[in-house]
Amino acid sequence: MGRNVLVAQSGGPSPVINASLQGVIDACLSYPDHISKIYAAWHGIEGVLFEELIDLTIQPRSEIELLRYTPAAGSIGTCRYKLKEDQQEDFHRIIDVFRAHDIGYFFYIGGNDSMDTANKVSKLAKEEGYDLVVTGVPKTIDNDVGDEEFTIIDHTPGYGSAARYWAYLIQNVNEENRGMNVSECVSVFQAMGRKSGFITAASRLADPQREMPLQLYMAETNHNLETLAENVNRELQRSGRCIVVVNEGFDVGSLGEAHDGFGHIEYGASKTTAAQVVTNYLNSVGLKARGQATGQVPGVLQRSVSIFASKVDIEEAYEVGRKAVKIGIEEGTGFMATILRAPGSQYKAVYDKVPLGVVANSVRYLPKNWISSDGIDVTDDFINYAMPLIGDGWPDIRLENGLQRFARLDIKFIDKKLPDYVPQRLR
Repeated sequence: MGRNVLVAQSGGPSPVINASLQGVIDACLSYPDHISKIYAAWHGIEGVLFEELIDLTIQPRSEIELLRYTPAAGSIGTCRYKLKEDQQEDFHRIIDVFRAHDIGYFFYIGGNDSMDTANKVSKLAKEEGYDLVVTGVPKTIDNDVGDEEFTIIDHTPGYGSAARYWAYLIQNVNEENRGMNVSECVSVFQAMGRKSGFITAASRLADPQREMPLQLYMAETNHNLETLAENVNRELQRSGRCIVVVNEGFDVGSLGEAHDGFGHIEYGASKTTAAQVVTNYLNSVGLKARGQATGQVPGVLQRSVSIFASKVDIEEAYEVGRKAVKIGIEEGTGFMATILRAPGSQYKAVYDKVPLGVVANSVRYLPKNWISSDGIDVTDDFINYAMPLIGDGWPDIRLENGLQRFARLDIKFIDKKLPDYVPQRLR
């Protein structure tokens, strides 16, 4: 008889995170000699600490099959609960919950902070003599996991869909700006990504021939409000209109920053935004064209709208989830499944593994050689890298009565076996 599996999600969601969840579930079902029950932790690592576990093996197959096309993390929930070195009670509680429910395999879907947690749990289990296999499944729309040589991971599941969102958004914005520029000559938009400019850069995929009056302000550049305004006004003198996309981490001074549970700046919860500061500044210094600047912040839409999901991204998210299970079963603990790129001119994903310790807390920025010399665009090398990830065609979103039909799992917790527990950071 096999042992039980626990799968959990962590951090911000993505349009394809549930495709990885389905990949994990489907792969686990193909190892009946190794695996008995498949559990999910409700709202990530908090669900483990609270011992709130859902039995996925009793869920209707029809709902499981909808996971691939269900965005965000509503199916089993996620959280931003940071496990730090001094929270030893929490770590021991995790192992206690695993023991109580005979968890032999733990698959953790998340970004760099999550891989750090997975690595710590794997090490602690070894220290305590508990037989546990921990495998990470990569996820983040920011594409900021790994190294700038792309040897750890080529791209993270979720990025291709966020890139597709921005490519299509900017195509539509361009039509709006063309029509409204006599009164709204500058359209300012803010992209997610913290201090990493991959999502901002993806806006260029809307216009690889560079025909739009589009300027990109990645956090990696040395631009500031003054040089941004100078660039915008040059474009206004040339074409009478301009579209500006700023990284949420672009330096505009204090935003009245709020922080999430991982300690990162929560840009959406801060007192103001980079886009608003830029918009206000442009209007205050004056524009060399009729009209004014307007600002928009799409926010969580870029990580949670199913219809913009890339078919390539969906398939890769699913396959990397399957690969994680294969790694865990056949090669043991302490790895993250990864996506690399096969050599050659034709795009092809290759699935492999990397030690959790290598990827834990890694941060990747947009390579400098992918940023144009003027710092307001990207090079063709970036376009060649990112364009295959957005895919062709539309995702197969099921409709019922004209509305999207997403997976709806039956959220009933299995019986608890341990005393109630309050996580250290919630006391």
